[in-house]
Amino acid sequence: MARLFRRPQPVLLVLVVLISVALAALPMLTYAANRLVSGQPLMLWQIPLGGYLLLPLLALWLLVFLPTRRSALLLLLGCECLFVLLVWLSGHQATLLAQSGSRLARTAFGSGFWSAAALTLLLAAEAIRQRHRQTTWRILLNLQMWLLPLALLLSGHLNPLSLLKEYANRSTVFDAALIQHLTLLGGTLLPAILIGLPLGIVIARRTRWQQTAFSVLNLIQTVPSVALFGLLIAPLAGLAATFPLLASWGIAGIGMAPALIALVLYALLPLVRSVVAGLQQVPAEVRETARGMGMSRWQQFCFAELPLALPVWLSGLRVVVVQTLGLAVVAALIGAGGFGAILFQGLLSSALDLVLLGVIPVVALAVIADALLRLLAALLERQYD
Repeated sequence: MARLFRRPQPVLLVLVVLISVALAALPMLTYAANRLVSGQPLMLWQIPLGGYLLLPLLALWLLVFLPTRRSALLLLLGCECLFVLLVWLSGHQATLLAQSGSRLARTAFGSGFWSAAALTLLLAAEAIRQRHRQTTWRILLNLQMWLLPLALLLSGHLNPLSLLKEYANRSTVFDAALIQHLTLLGGTLLPAILIGLPLGIVIARRTRWQQTAFSVLNLIQTVPSVALFGLLIAPLAGLAATFPLLASWGIAGIGMAPALIALVLYALLPLVRSVVAGLQQVPAEVRETARGMGMSRWQQFCFAELPLALPVWLSGLRVVVVQTLGLAVVAALIGAGGFGAILFQGLLSSALDLVLLGVIPVVALAVIADALLRLLAALLERQYD
């Protein structure tokens, strides 16, 4: 018997305990007569078919005590079953309530759902980490966790939930916000790369310039985003008033122009740091070998330094993308649009579903961009190993 079971790992055990507590003590869903009133909590035992969640939960408890190598894959499958059941059960219960209640009734995810779903994803990530050492497999297995919930979303099974109702009511606004948010991201990345890449390469070659350059970039980074947006309003408004041509190009005290300038300034520090770090970690032997082969300075950079520095540069770019997606939300305060406009509208009207409609896409974009860039960096490292 002792060979079949082992002492559980503390991290796995704590996560399973927390999932159990979240399912037992926190409401899975909330139900309100309309969006203006507070929802009544629905605990797990009050939801028909809620007992189905106990099957994967009991399996997780059992697998925590099994030998690590064999249980990691089963633990991942158990987490996936629990996660999919959580999503499916919420959509199923929302459908039942929508059929029995009024059209204005709202069924929303409760704190138990959010907590249990987040903890289940953490447990799955830990199981994947124990199962695979390669970053590529870890990223792909983490991404596949979302395939079945995404299929449920696209099939319309989740449409009765209040979050999806808010989307249906504002699909045009949501699509416009998505385009504006991606425009802010693209409009930030392009100039940031054009400025940060050559600047990083130059100060990596001339180390005496690094302290001055990083001091200036650090100073910019310490300015709060709201303050920086505000500081740009007056000079840009003055420029637009003095030179009407600039105003015709869209330069103004509020809107996209100050938002893009501030976002580019914030992006420079992590980008330049990654460029410098990437070039500095190239072994001196590699440069000497390239010089010994008769390569020119440009060839040394392209064929010796760039392949080795590129994974580090992609790590810096990953930080910039995630940072920009988050800061672009604040840019809505100066009229730049994006998902921040939906979020602040929800805050002002105390509509939690509207807040989530602005937050969830930003988180999803950040996670997807982070995973894709990490995957690309891992593939490059594997290629050059």
